Formats: sequence, structure tokens, C-alpha cells
Amino acid sequence: MYKRPLMNKNLWLLTLCQGLFLTNNVTFIAISGLVGLALAPLGWMATLPVMGYVVGGALSAGLVARTQRKFGRKLSFQLGLMVAVISALLCAWATYDRHFWLLVAATVLAGYYNANAQLYRFAAAELAAPAFKEKAVSLVMAGGLIGGVAGPNLASATRNLTAIPFAGAYFALAGVALLAMALLAAVQFAPAPEKTAASGGRPLREIMRQPAFIVAAAGGALGFGVMNLLMAATPIAMQNCGLPFSDAALVLEWHVIGMFAPGFFTGHLIRRFGALPIMALGVLLNVLCVGIAVSGVALHDFVAALFLLGVGWNFLFTGSTTLALETYQPEEKDKAQGALNFFVFATMALSSLASGILITSQGWTLLNIGSLLPLAMTAAALLWLRLQQGPAR
Repeated sequence: MYKRPLMNKNLWLLTLCQGLFLTNNVTFIAISGLVGLALAPLGWMATLPVMGYVVGGALSAGLVARTQRKFGRKLSFQLGLMVAVISALLCAWATYDRHFWLLVAATVLAGYYNANAQLYRFAAAELAAPAFKEKAVSLVMAGGLIGGVAGPNLASATRNLTAIPFAGAYFALAGVALLAMALLAAVQFAPAPEKTAASGGRPLREIMRQPAFIVAAAGGALGFGVMNLLMAATPIAMQNCGLPFSDAALVLEWHVIGMFAPGFFTGHLIRRFGALPIMALGVLLNVLCVGIAVSGVALHDFVAALFLLGVGWNFLFTGSTTLALETYQPEEKDKAQGALNFFVFATMALSSLASGILITSQGWTLLNIGSLLPLAMTAAALLWLRLQQGPAR
């Protein structure tokens, strides 16, 4: 019989896989906007490769859900890593060939890996005892610290590895994916739940009508959207301010540390205070981030703002994931998680496009001020659910 202790080898291995996934993500964000800026026919197209990554994730969300349901967690995750290898090599080829649209197409393909790996956090909840699912999700999220340190340093170290700037970084990402495949092969995932009905549980529309699901989807999507809006624009904004790429790498490193270091205690905070208060704190931290970002463009301003942005995202995203776990049954998890991922990726796609347009046409200050709108929408959604629930629970 499969047992789910609080901490086990499988959970730690999945945490390492999350770290390698974030190494991929951070490196992609750090370099693809700059490569796009160098290759794009028009300046506003610079972040289209970043947008392609999340558009690919949105387009893949349904396919990933079906693959997980048909083949299980392990095979689906391995397929995602195979796609990561292929897409990284295609990005390197596009960089060598100076082919902008091939670069965009390769990042769209890489979105399949993105959609797969976004489910690591849900798989984590299945690898621990039910009473500690919040801590399991939080621990695996903390694995992103590996990406916070490795990603920016990998981008810096491999930037000039070949004659073509950043092509070596894409080759390195193929190696990162191969390492993750080796680690994932040793993970024993929880068995798929037995199907209790031919329909696989309630219709998705019924699941999505629940107030908690609505707010979980809104919190995760808008939180990710704001984070992506500002993070994707940061390397370009810093380059426009005359700061070197090494400074941008440092800022992204502290940003990702902010995103995942709280993972060691966010689960405990959620278990003690509830998901909604922690998500509200995340909104507040993002507002503080905007305040610092518009106050100056020195290196320390970028570091402080992006660090707070990361911590705020962690509270919002971990809280929304925990909240979502209460809205579906085991036999409904694939379609529910697929829908949640679709909303995240669709919002990120819009924010990636907006990021490139705003940073090249309106500037860093107006970009940050514009992010206050989705933050206000998130705060309103949290207040609505709190009123729906009645007294604090």
C-alpha cells in the first residue's frame, strides 16, 4: 500500500525538479527578452519570445491534463522534459541563425514543459500526509531557490560561451532538462485515484462556479500576471538605464529568492492563519514593490522592488494553490488543475505582451503604475470571498 509520510525521498526529489524547472524559467526570462530585442524587427516585439513561452503553456494546459489522466504523473512529466530539451536546442539554433520567428516558435513549444512542471506543486500534495498538504506544496515551491541562484548565474556564465551571445545558455538549459529527467525517474508518484464514475466527477463548469475556485484562479492568475509583467520588463528596463547584464542577473537572483525562500514557512503561515490573509499580505507586498520601483532606478531600487515582488507572488500563489485543493475531488484533479493552469498562462501571455509594449513605449514608471489595476482586482476578489464565507475561519 502506498504511504504518504510528511517528508520522504519522493518529495525531496520533486523539490529538486522544481528547482531545475525554475532554473529553466529564470534563465529563459533573463535572456529571451534581450535576445528578442536583438533579433526583433520592431522594438515592441522584444518580449514576444517570453510571451511565446506562456502562450505555449496556455495552449498546452488541456493537452497536459489529458496526458496526466491517461499516462499518469511520471510519464507526463518526462514528456515535458523531453520537450524542454528539444525546445532549448531550437532556441540555440534560432540564435545562431538570427531567426526571430523560429525563436518565438521554439519558446511556444517550450510552453508544454512549462505547463507540465506547473503541476509539480499539485503532485507534492499527493506525496505527503493529507494533514500536511500545505507544507508539502510550500516545500516544493521552496525548491525554486535553486533556480533563483542557478538561473541568473547560469545566464551570466554562459552568455559568451559561444561566439553568438546567449546561444550557450540555451545549450546549458538542454543539459538542465536532462538532469531533471534523471532525478524524476527516481520519483515514486502517488497512484492515480480509482475512477468512481464514468464522468470522472462533476462537470468542470460546476467546479469552476464555486466561489473558492473563482478566487483561487483569480489570485493565482493575476498574481502571476503582475509578477511576469514586471519581471519580463526588468532586464530591458535596466539595460535602458545603462546598467550591465550582471546587475540584471543579480536583481533576478534576489527576485527568485524572494519568490521561493518563503516556501520554508508559507505553508505553516497558511495552516495557522488561513489562505486568504496570506494572499492579502501578498497583494500588500506587491503594492510596496510598485512604490519602490517608481521611486528610483538605481540598482538597490530594482533589487528591493523585485525582491518584494517575489515574496508577494509566493504568498499569493501558494495561498491560491492551497485554496484550490479544497475545491475538487481526487477524480476531478486533472481537469480542475488544467483549468487553473490555463487561467495562469492566459494571463501571463497578456502580461508578457503588455510588458514589451509598455516598457518600450511608456517606460518603467507607467508600467509599474499599470500593475496596480490587477492588484486591486485581486484584493476585491479576496474581500468578496471573505464576505461569502462569513466569519473568519
